[in-house]
Amino acid sequence: MRDHAPTDPETYLALHHVHAAELRAEAEASRRAGAARQPRNLRVRLGWTLVKVSLRLTTAPKTAAAVS
Repeated sequence: MRDHAPTDPETYLALHHVHAAELRAEAEASRRAGAARQPRNLRVRLGWTLVKVSLRLTTAPKTAAAVS
């Protein structure tokens, strides 16, 4: 059996408001979750920077061969 859609414009408007409120709540939750993850991203970037610096320090410098 097929559901009949409401034909009253005010019903559509009420459904729209409910859906818009749900979307705003979801966006707010996503924003808060993203803000909570920010320090992890900083730790990751710092970790990779330390890896790059340590690789530069441990690699032997290339020197030109002395020509006599």
